[in-house]
Amino acid sequence: MTLRPLGIAAGVAIAALALTGCVENNPGGGSSSAAGTIAVTGKDTTCELSSTTAPSGTVTFTMANKGSDNSEFEVLASDGLRIVSEKENIGPGTSGTLTTQLAAGDYYTACIPGLVGEGVRAKFTVTDSGKTVKATGTEKQQIDAADAAYVGYVKDQTGQLVTGTQEFLDAYLSGDDTKAKELYPTVRAHYERIEPVAESFGDLDPELDNRAADLEKGETWTGWHRIEKDLWAPSAAVPGSSTSYPALTAAEKKTMGAQLTKNTKQLYDEVNASDFTVGLDTIGNGAVGLLDEVATSKITGEEETWSHTDLYDFQANLEGAQVAYEGVRSILLTKDKALATELDAEFTSLDELLAKYGSLDKGYPSYTTLTTADKKALSDGVNALSEPLSQLTAALLG
Repeated sequence: MTLRPLGIAAGVAIAALALTGCVENNPGGGSSSAAGTIAVTGKDTTCELSSTTAPSGTVTFTMANKGSDNSEFEVLASDGLRIVSEKENIGPGTSGTLTTQLAAGDYYTACIPGLVGEGVRAKFTVTDSGKTVKATGTEKQQIDAADAAYVGYVKDQTGQLVTGTQEFLDAYLSGDDTKAKELYPTVRAHYERIEPVAESFGDLDPELDNRAADLEKGETWTGWHRIEKDLWAPSAAVPGSSTSYPALTAAEKKTMGAQLTKNTKQLYDEVNASDFTVGLDTIGNGAVGLLDEVATSKITGEEETWSHTDLYDFQANLEGAQVAYEGVRSILLTKDKALATELDAEFTSLDELLAKYGSLDKGYPSYTTLTTADKKALSDGVNALSEPLSQLTAALLG
C-alpha cells in the first residue's frame, strides 16, 4: 500500500519492520470469538469474571463497564507489578475486548474504575492446555522478526526522547520560553508513539504524562504537562476569577526538570534492559491503545489543555499505531487478508485527513482553531480505523 512518509525516525522503523462542540466518539470495541471468552463485569467497586481460570494460549476478555466512570481492564503478572496486557478507556455503559496470549502460570486481573489507582484485583490462573503458546516454523520466524523490529523501534524512539528532552529542558531552564514551546510538541512525539510500552512500567507513565485531571488526592504533579502549564499559563487568568496562575520559581523549575530527566532515563533503561521483549499481543494491543488515546483525549482537546498542541500528539499516536501494524501486516495477510485490506485503506484515509492540517516537520495549528466540523471529520476517521484495528490482536493470535 502507499503511505505518506512518517516523521522523524518513524519512516526508518517502517522500513525495518517491513523487512520482517464536543464530538462524541466510540473508540474500539469490536467482536471476539465466543470460544475461550471470559466475560468481565466492572462496576465502581467490583470486578466480576465469569471464570478465574483459563487454559494456556489465546484468551479473550470482554469487559462490560457498568460503573459511573471510565474504566480499564488489566492482566498483571504474578508479582502484581508488571502489566501483561490491558484494555484502556472503556466508557460507562460500553464494552471493550482484550485478546492476549497467556502461558501457564499465576496472574492477577484488575478493573480500574476512574483509570487511576490499583483498582479491583483478583487472582487468575492459567492452566497448561498442552498447546504451544509460541508459534513455530515460518510463522515463528515472521513473529520473531516483527518482535525484534518493534523492540528496536521502541529503543530508537526512547533514545531520541532522552536527547530531545535534554534540549527542551536546556531551553526551559534558561528562560528561553520561545524555543521551549517550539520543542515541546515535537519532542513529546517520541513518547506519544510508544506510550503503551511506557504504561507497562508501573507509575512511570503517570509521573511522565499525568494531566492535572488525572491526579489522585495527595499526589504530586510532575512531568510534561506540569511544565506545559508553566510555559503557557502563568499570564492566563484562572477560569471564573481575575487571579493569574503563579509561575514556577527557578528552584521549582529545576526540580521539575530533574524529575523529568530521571523518569525519562528510567524509561530508556527499562526498554534497553536485556530482558525487555514484546509479543504479538503487545504489538497489536499497543496499536489499538494508541488509537484509543486519540479517541479519548486528542479529539476532545483534553490532552494539551494549555498548549493546544493536540494535533502533534494525534499524529504521533497514529504513526506509532501504523508502525506497529506494518510490523505484523505480513502475518495478518496469511490469517485475515480482508482485515489487512481494510486496515490498509483506513490508515491511508486517516493519514491523508490529518495531513490537511500540517505535519510534525512543518507544524500544526492550535487545536482551538479547528471547527466542530473539522473535529467531527477527524472523529469519524478515528472511529473508522478503530473498529477494524480492535480486531487485529485476535486475528494475529487466532
